[in-house]
Amino acid sequence: MRAFVITHDMVRRIARVMVATLLMAYFLLATAQVIAREPPVLLVANPNVTTHWLNQDTTRAIFAMRQRTWPDGQAVRVFVLDSSDPVHARFTKKQLSVYPHQLQLAWDRMVFSGTGQAPNRVSTQTEMRDRIASTPGALGYLEREYVDDSIQVISMD
Repeated sequence: MRAFVITHDMVRRIARVMVATLLMAYFLLATAQVIAREPPVLLVANPNVTTHWLNQDTTRAIFAMRQRTWPDGQAVRVFVLDSSDPVHARFTKKQLSVYPHQLQLAWDRMVFSGTGQAPNRVSTQTEMRDRIASTPGALGYLEREYVDDSIQVISMD
């Protein structure tokens, strides 16, 4: 019967795999904690909007600028942060289930083909809140800390 011998090289390889596994586990745990701490991004509208609930498909169509009216027929004015803004990225990924670059491509295609317009860009969440509060039919998104009585939160399925 032949004996199994563990060589020094085998021990080093096992140690490297264990260290890599522990580092990966630490990274995944740290990432999960950071994601869990991110404040939710809420769908918000002008207080005069009569729609109080939208499903994901309708919301995605509105932000893709394919649907230009609220379900009651009122014109929608869409406001977004810059595509590189982390809040914009969280909103598009979590609430719309699309990547920011996919929305940007859709907007660019409509603008360059002459079939539509891009949404209104704002540079800060404070500006977003103020523009939504003062624009009839406006729709956008904000972290909870920026929401006040000047706008309304729209529930989303």
